[in-house]
Amino acid sequence: MEPRIQGLNTHLVHTGELEDPLYHGAVSPLYLSTSYAFDEVDIKRYPRNFNTPNQEALGHKIAALENKEAALIFGSGMAAVSTAIMGLVSSGDHIVFQDDLYGGTRNLALADLRRFGIEFSMAKGLEIKDFESEIRPNTKLIYVETPSNPLLKIIDLDMIGRLAKKHGIISMIDNTFASPVNQVPDEFGIDVVIHSATKYMGGHSDISAGAIATSNELIAPIWSMAKSLGGNLSEMTVWLLERSIKTMGLRVHRQNENALAMAHFLSAHHAIDRVYYPGLVEHPGHEIAKKQMKGFGGMMSFELRSGLDARFFQQQLKLIKPSMSLAGVESTVLSPTMTSHHSLTLEERKNQGISEGLIRFSVGIEEVSDLQRDIEQAIAKTENHG
Repeated sequence: MEPRIQGLNTHLVHTGELEDPLYHGAVSPLYLSTSYAFDEVDIKRYPRNFNTPNQEALGHKIAALENKEAALIFGSGMAAVSTAIMGLVSSGDHIVFQDDLYGGTRNLALADLRRFGIEFSMAKGLEIKDFESEIRPNTKLIYVETPSNPLLKIIDLDMIGRLAKKHGIISMIDNTFASPVNQVPDEFGIDVVIHSATKYMGGHSDISAGAIATSNELIAPIWSMAKSLGGNLSEMTVWLLERSIKTMGLRVHRQNENALAMAHFLSAHHAIDRVYYPGLVEHPGHEIAKKQMKGFGGMMSFELRSGLDARFFQQQLKLIKPSMSLAGVESTVLSPTMTSHHSLTLEERKNQGISEGLIRFSVGIEEVSDLQRDIEQAIAKTENHG
C-alpha cells in the first residue's frame, strides 16, 4: 500500500509526477509531441484538449493542492478567468462581482460580458449584506478575490461559501495573491479556484500560465469551453511550471516572513503614510485573514507621505525592481494606476481607494536588511528631490 501524502512540501514535490519508465529519471519526463495516436487508444490526446501527459499530470498536482477533483492549465491567468466564467454562465445569467478586482478581470466584465448578454453587478462592500443584496433570480455566480489586488482587502470566504450554497449558486475565487500555500478556499466551501500561475506557482518571473481547480462536475463545461477557446499552455512551459511548483512552499514561506517584516518597517517609517497588509493588526481584515489564511502572503501596498513623488521614488530603487508583474523570488514594485488598473477611470480608481501615489510591493526572498536599506536610500533621494 502506498503511503498517504500529507505534508505540503511533499505534495508539491511528488503529487502529479510523471514516471520515467525507460530511464527512471528523478524528474518528470517532457513529452513535446503535439500529435498522438487516435486509433485503439483510451484517450485521444491533443494539446488543445488539455490532456497531453504533462498537462494531465500537472492538473493532478494543482487539483490536489486546492483539494479539488480536477484542474486545467492555461496560457495565462486571464485565460483561466475568462474560460471559467464563460464555461459556467450563459446569456441571461447574472454574476455578482467583488467591487475591487484585478484590472484585467474588471475589464473583462465591463468590456466584454454585456456583449454576450451576461449581466453583472458589483458588491458595494465586503460584508455579507453587500453581496446578498446584489443576488437576483438569475444569479449564477459569485466571484471574489482575496487578498485583493492592489489594496489587499480581505473577504470572509466562509461567508461567501455559505451564501452561495444558500442561494444555490456557484462561488469562484481568484486565489493568486494567497497561493495554495497560504489559503485553500475549498476548506470554506468555495466551488472554483483560479490562479494566475504566472505568479507564485511559477515564482521566477519567467512563466506565463493560469489554472482552474474545481469538481469533476463543474470542470466539464469549463473544459468544453476551453477546447473551443484554445488557451492551452505549451508542453515546455507546463514542464517548467511543474518544476517551479516543487519549491513554492519554500519560496512562499520566506516571502511571508519577509513581507511581515517589511510591513512593520514601512508602518513605522516617517515617510510612509499608510501600509496595506493583512498581517498588520491594524488592517481591517486582519482577524478574518488569521482565520482563513495560513500565512499573510508576500504582497502589500503602501503610500508615501504627501508631497513625495511615488514615481521618482521607484526610479531610485537599486535592488527592488520596478516591474509589471509580481510574486517572483525578486522583490518588485509598481504603480497600479500605470499598470494593472490603468484602464479604470479616475473616478473608478478613487472609489476603490487607488491613489496616484499608491505603490504595490511584491516582496521576494532577499535579505530583509538589504530591502530596507534600498528603500531608505530611495526615500532619502526622493525627499531631496525638487
